[in-house]
Amino acid sequence: MKTPKTLFLAWQDPNTRSCFPIGRLTFDGMSYQFVYTQGVKEAQQKCGFEPLSSFPELNKVYTSTQLFPVFSNRLMPRSRPDYSSFIQWLNIPEHEDDPIAMLARSGGQRETDTLTVFPRPEPDSNGRYHFHFFSHGLRHLPQCAIERINLFVPEEKLWLSHEFQNPYDSQALTLNTEDHYIVGYYPRYLRGELFKLLWQDPSLVDLRVERVNRPPTPLQFRLLCNINAQCKDGFHPFSSQEYQPLIEEDMILETML
Repeated sequence: MKTPKTLFLAWQDPNTRSCFPIGRLTFDGMSYQFVYTQGVKEAQQKCGFEPLSSFPELNKVYTSTQLFPVFSNRLMPRSRPDYSSFIQWLNIPEHEDDPIAMLARSGGQRETDTLTVFPRPEPDSNGRYHFHFFSHGLRHLPQCAIERINLFVPEEKLWLSHEFQNPYDSQALTLNTEDHYIVGYYPRYLRGELFKLLWQDPSLVDLRVERVNRPPTPLQFRLLCNINAQCKDGFHPFSSQEYQPLIEEDMILETML
């Protein structure tokens, strides 16, 4: 059986800004399937998360031959005149711009809600994981930092720093250049897995510039980065309990037969 493409859905509490992986979307080439993950329980307990109107029952497998509206509404319509520019911002070849690939690269973020989409990476032939993300928080940076971003070239190396004394977020990770510019923040919803990798061995994580989309591209799509990571001791990103389905896997499989 072909391995389904997998995306996770993260929810950010608007008050505490805490992020939780709450759902999993898969596509096997024929149909889409959505289930809530164990992370939804922590979101409920800590921040009072309520089930999404599109998926009102926590212990249910949702299936459809069409992409669910909560995800499809996060895609730019092909009819938009700036669609080709958007694909370039994401650095996706036009013949590979399927909905899952676009959501995985763009994050599917909208200003009107608190949901984000991100992919489950698969290891390459060398056992390395590759992950793309757009730098966050650029609107909070000084103009000199934005000007430095505009000078980036592909594959330029970046470094991560932990802002222990950040009064708003003690777990914040900044993206830094060799000449000591802060050029954004690593996404909150991805930090847990990255911290695990860094505690294993920081040298196994390589952070680079993938693409710079110069003005007038919106800041949220200005700096595309990529991380390559060599995992040790059998570690697989996004495989911890919070990413596991809320219901039993055999119940999920029954819906696919």
